[in-house]
Amino acid sequence: MTDPQLKDISFGGVLVHRQLSAHARDLAMRVVDELAGQLPAYGALPLEELRSEIMGVSYQCIHGFVEVLRTGELPGREQLAVIREAAADRAEEGLMLDSVISAYHVGAQVVLDTLSPMAGPQDVQDVLTLNRVLMQYLQRVTAAGVGGYFQERQAAFGVEHFEQQALLDALLAGSPAQDAADRAGISLPARFLVLSLAVGAHPDERTPGVDPVIAGRRKLRRLRRELERHVPGVVLSALSVDGGLALLPLPDEQAGESAAGLAGDVPEAVANWTGGILGHMMRVSGAAIIAGVAISTPDGVHDGARLAGDVRKVAQAARRPPGPYRLADVLLEYQLTRPGPALAKLSSLLAPLAGKPELLETLRAYLSCAMDRRSTAERLSVHPNTLDYRLRRITGLTGLDATRQADLARVQAALAAYDAHEYL
Repeated sequence: MTDPQLKDISFGGVLVHRQLSAHARDLAMRVVDELAGQLPAYGALPLEELRSEIMGVSYQCIHGFVEVLRTGELPGREQLAVIREAAADRAEEGLMLDSVISAYHVGAQVVLDTLSPMAGPQDVQDVLTLNRVLMQYLQRVTAAGVGGYFQERQAAFGVEHFEQQALLDALLAGSPAQDAADRAGISLPARFLVLSLAVGAHPDERTPGVDPVIAGRRKLRRLRRELERHVPGVVLSALSVDGGLALLPLPDEQAGESAAGLAGDVPEAVANWTGGILGHMMRVSGAAIIAGVAISTPDGVHDGARLAGDVRKVAQAARRPPGPYRLADVLLEYQLTRPGPALAKLSSLLAPLAGKPELLETLRAYLSCAMDRRSTAERLSVHPNTLDYRLRRITGLTGLDATRQADLARVQAALAAYDAHEYL
């Protein structure tokens, strides 16, 4: 359709395309408010998503309609790319198609409600023309949205997905994986970096009124995208909103650096590379991540995944901050948490502190601050005298004095064993 007369449509003597262009951002905000009020699925979206992604798409729709009126040309496939991509995102988050399509009609209604008071009896023909063009534009937008929505749904269950999952299953099972790799069209790397991930909740997952399922899926989508964005090659993963496993193909130069080490060893350069990737993932997803990392050949992924999982659990049990952890980073805690009679015996040394979280917190803080009273008191936000009192109580209950060098090793070992017993 090409209609140069569309640019002359005016209500009350004001050109409609100029009126809409001047107030496009305000209109987009009104559309977002109406979506949240009229459609429960949009009302349950995280506020940050409404004010950023949904707001942006609403603006693009309004701007697109302005261009139709200004040029007389309905948008083509390339011009509707934003609509298709946004609909694909809503599909991945789990919104039903009827909600997505309804959103376009809500937006069109906001535009009409805004323009209608400006029209007078002399504008009847322009009103009819505008409604006709708006319906044509809405048809194009709806078609683009449906196409993007179903393309994402099909991709989620496509052949490629199943072939990659079959390859991952074969690697984790320790089975010959070359045939599965050939079917997936993937060249197996010399070595994988194995990540066992524990992913914390995004604040939106705990915000009253926000659908936690949608917030979680949005977080998961961002995690996957960041992995694919920063890792060359195909990432094989089995991730949920709480974490999971990922196999990252190591670049040739990094695979070479790790070849001479012991099984599972992660060189410093690879650890730094991994830390950078996790940093991107945490920043974009808004969630804390603790990862156990190991390196393995394709036929050793089974053992590598078990080691990475054990390292991650040890780091969590030891209350380590978010980030990647190698076996070398938790050697003492790892060894002290291996099953056996010594583990139970060590753990029992701190059993009298069960049910006294302030004493356990004090002990952990004191050890992590290298037995420095002032630093520990500041971390706990207590007076140094209060710290001394708590340390004396710990000694009285357990017989272990964390302030004595002779007891320090047993105290550290006992705490590692106690945390492992509670967590693992």
